[in-house]
Amino acid sequence: MIIRPVFAVVERDLVKLFKQKGRLLSSLVRPLIWLLVIGTGFDSLVKSDDSTYRSFLIPGVIGMSILFGALLGALSTVYEKESGVMRLMIIAPFSHYWIVFAKMTAATISAYVQVILLLIVLILIGDINLSINWSLLFFSIFILSIACSGIGMLVASFSKTLDNFAAIMNFVIFPVFFLSGSLYPVSKLPDPLGILAKLNPYTYGVDLLKHSINIPMGGIADFTIVNNIVYLSAFTI
Repeated sequence: MIIRPVFAVVERDLVKLFKQKGRLLSSLVRPLIWLLVIGTGFDSLVKSDDSTYRSFLIPGVIGMSILFGALLGALSTVYEKESGVMRLMIIAPFSHYWIVFAKMTAATISAYVQVILLLIVLILIGDINLSINWSLLFFSIFILSIACSGIGMLVASFSKTLDNFAAIMNFVIFPVFFLSGSLYPVSKLPDPLGILAKLNPYTYGVDLLKHSINIPMGGIADFTIVNNIVYLSAFTI
């Protein structure tokens, strides 16, 4: 049965994740620096009675955790290509798309675990209100994790070495993150940047997070929930 080899690949990647304590720690530190330093810093410059930039930034840093977590989850694919493990998987008696499915599943779960840890920290420091839309939040994390793991596998497929993967990942990850609604409303961007943001599938994942977190707390979002789900699902498929 195909379930057994797929489970073995997923289990191998997840065991490796939990053994890398530094990776889990960095997945918390990176978004928290953005939230606590950048968010608080901008709050001191821009005063608003309605909401704070720090609260607006919460979906963005959650999206950042998903993006980095899923793309780094695809790193094992490049390592296995270098070490020769991937060659053994390719000659195994099952279709190659099951390897891609297993790797994407592992990267998705990896991103989901890291985001759950971040959510716990955000609740403890009081940045997330318990009255947010939790069902939509978990759905948003799930669908965005799948999309980001797909981007990670795409990058990994063009990377022959770990050095190549790091270079390509930086080339991909920063435009994807900055040309989205993570740090600012898409509707406020100049037309050229606004068009690029609307072509970016990651934008719609972050906007779904805004609907689950910011909207219940009196914040704003750029698109409708239906539009976000349709665009993100179309890209993922």
